[in-house]
Amino acid sequence: MLTIRGLTYRIGGRLLLDGASAGLPEGHRIGLVGRNGTGKSTLFKLILGELSSEAGAIDLPRNARIGTVAQEAPGGERSLLDTVLDGDAERAALVAEAATAHDPHRIAEIQTRLADIDAHSAPSRAARILVGLGFSEERQSLPCSALSGGWRMRVALAAALFGAPDLLLLDEPTNYLDLEGTIWLKGFIRAYPHTVLMISHDRDLLNDAVEAILHLDRGKLVYYAGNYDSFERQRREKQALNVKLKKKQDEQRAHMEAFVERFRYKASKARQAQSRLKALAKLQPIADVVEDRVAGFHFSNPERPVAPPAVTWDKASVGYGGPAILRNITLRLDPDDRIALLGANGNGKSTFAKLLSGKLAASSGAMQRPPRLTVGYFAQHQLDELDATRTPYDYFCTLLPAATQAQRRARLGAYGFGAALADSRCDTLSGGEKARLLFALATFHGPHVLILDEPTNHLDVDSREALILAINDYEGAVILISHDRHIIETCADRLWLVHDGTVTPYDGDLDDYTDLVLGRARSERQTRSQAVPARAGSANAAARRKNLSDLETAIDTLKEKIAVLDRALADATIYAEDPRKAADFARLRTRLAAELDERETLWLEAHAVLI
Repeated sequence: MLTIRGLTYRIGGRLLLDGASAGLPEGHRIGLVGRNGTGKSTLFKLILGELSSEAGAIDLPRNARIGTVAQEAPGGERSLLDTVLDGDAERAALVAEAATAHDPHRIAEIQTRLADIDAHSAPSRAARILVGLGFSEERQSLPCSALSGGWRMRVALAAALFGAPDLLLLDEPTNYLDLEGTIWLKGFIRAYPHTVLMISHDRDLLNDAVEAILHLDRGKLVYYAGNYDSFERQRREKQALNVKLKKKQDEQRAHMEAFVERFRYKASKARQAQSRLKALAKLQPIADVVEDRVAGFHFSNPERPVAPPAVTWDKASVGYGGPAILRNITLRLDPDDRIALLGANGNGKSTFAKLLSGKLAASSGAMQRPPRLTVGYFAQHQLDELDATRTPYDYFCTLLPAATQAQRRARLGAYGFGAALADSRCDTLSGGEKARLLFALATFHGPHVLILDEPTNHLDVDSREALILAINDYEGAVILISHDRHIIETCADRLWLVHDGTVTPYDGDLDDYTDLVLGRARSERQTRSQAVPARAGSANAAARRKNLSDLETAIDTLKEKIAVLDRALADATIYAEDPRKAADFARLRTRLAAELDERETLWLEAHAVLI
């Protein structure tokens, strides 16, 4: 499907791709992995033609469609559903042309192609994708401008998935998703019929949704069959083999050099010594295995722990001045708890975190906590709130006003900020480096409770493992909100479910929760399939009338299309001049007639409910 041949690319004098080559089989789902900054997103831009390489080439089949998530979130007054439908460019162009075409033959060609690409089911397919990504049917009619940036990026992802390109490029697709959305996306990618190349640091996603790993390291690409765990095992085995081979080669080299040194000036051995010198020159050295060590995370422990319980809630409610978002919360948090919050985005996880951190007060009931309890709060949106003109060293000057420069830099070094990074402005830091600074700010004073809201975004796999170690070494309580199943399973001891306007303990594990989410989705699909279009049985009268009107418009349009085809098929010359076109027209008329019959049946059902 995709062949990369000897690709070389530099940025700012730095060599990112150094004669990189790889071949991606058609129809495979492949994870592209590598440390942050190695050039994964740059490789995507080269594939998309947004950048030009110094050398090498990228080969794709002729007319292959490449799709990716738009970098800018969609806006404007166009509805979510229509925005996703626009993701299929061919369908959108054909629908637009069908509205203005007058030539019967062209109309028939358009309708034949629309039938071939299953355009009739496009709205329902787009709606299913939106539902899977967390948009209720009611929200799908909203304009994109009514959503926040994160939700609009979900719409952009939905449009890319709906377009069903031959090569789908996904760059960290779970960054704007919750755990429920990630579970759905995993299933979608597993069932995707074409080729997928996906940048991701989500170990669980890479284990369950892909069948190969493409590793970018030091400018080279290496293809590994299997999921992420298989890749790690193969890579370690390869490194171990290289270490053994290097040791053997070094011994061989030392033996040959000793022979040459001993006999090079002895006449009887001179020829053999010269032969060994030539062999030494041809001996290709095996490179040392050099592991790029990831700077660890350091979370300061609370100096004076609080007695249990750290926090209790008794029938507490919380909101933003209007109706309560969460009600009847009765829970207990102990000083050493490790708790992950489950629940779809919009159910109130962030509201609960703000209640715990003191940013919101309980509107009723009680929340009790010791006066000296301190809370550290990390949230991804804070990355954009860092002062672009300040450096990490400037922030530590505020945190340590009485310390010396050496003391501040020593503390910065403990958080992974060397001399160069410590003096870099925040607007020049990568997403992972900004996240590292936020971790330092949130945990600097040793809080008793640490709230981590999507802490793994912008971190590569190895940095996520370092974060897990830091969380497990931390002696305070942790509240974790994450779509990364791996970090939940390795850090959380208990699960709390935020659902139906409250927070309750969840007795199952993540496998049970996954089954719950998938079962709920199946139940909703069955309910929708049994309902009259537009939920005529429960919607108000105006919505029912609109649904009836839409069906009448669709029926009239289908009748017009069938009439055009009937006129074309009534012309005897078409059978003599172009029998293939006549056969296509006949097949299309059969499809449209079946669709007309279906719409008329739906109209009768909707009309019966209305009267």
